[in-house]
Amino acid sequence: MTTSSVPMAMAAAAQNVRVTERALVVELRDGRVVSVPLAWYPRLAEGSPRERRRWELLGPGIGIHWPELDEDISVEGLLAGARSGESPTSLNAWRARRRNSIRTARKGTARARGDRVKTNTRSRAKSRVRSAG
Repeated sequence: MTTSSVPMAMAAAAQNVRVTERALVVELRDGRVVSVPLAWYPRLAEGSPRERRRWELLGPGIGIHWPELDEDISVEGLLAGARSGESPTSLNAWRARRRNSIRTARKGTARARGDRVKTNTRSRAKSRVRSAG
């Protein structure tokens, strides 16, 4: 019987990544394909399709990084069947930062387009003008 002397973590390196609605699918350089439930990684699960497509390999493929989601997953962890180890407190803090950055981005986009933003000050000014006339 012949066995490989290369440690599993050393031999395993990612070369391509897909995130579907249900799974994280990682193609390894040695030909294996690893698929795990997307629910194991809440940040990926909550990301948009665009955010999920924007990944980068860490080093020679020892892990995958999603910059917009601030998520890192190691190939070694995938092969070991490890789910996200993020605490609920950390995940909730990430969600709050994400909500705030989305709101800020939307406001900036609306102002850049020249959209009118309704405010109570504007409404009060109009009513003062009407009542003065």
